[in-house]
Parts: sequence; structure tokens; C-alpha cells
Amino acid sequence: MAVPKRKTTPSKRNMRRSHDSLKAEAFQECPNCGELKRPHHMCDACGHYNGREILAAG
Repeated sequence: MAVPKRKTTPSKRNMRRSHDSLKAEAFQECPNCGELKRPHHMCDACGHYNGREILAAG
């Protein structure tokens, strides 16, 4: 079984974990209604995606 020869220093450990942090969610304005929505997602407010109505609003 592989066992580390030396203790990993906090610096090396933190460098390895540098990409594990949570990213802030991106939002953009819906071109149809102006509400904020996630990119590449259907708008929850009006039901439009990519210039087409996917869900009937209501």
C-alpha cells in the first residue's frame, strides 16, 4: 500500500485545494422580459429560451 513518506505541508495542501471553492452563479438578463436568468436555461418568469416560447406563461 502506498504511504506518504513526509507530511504534506499546509502550503501544498492549500495549493491542491485552490480549485475546490464554490463559484458565484452567473446571471444574465432575459431578452424577452428583462428578468435575470441562468445562461443556457429557460427563463422562469416568461418561459422563453433562445427566442422561442417553451412554456406558456401563466
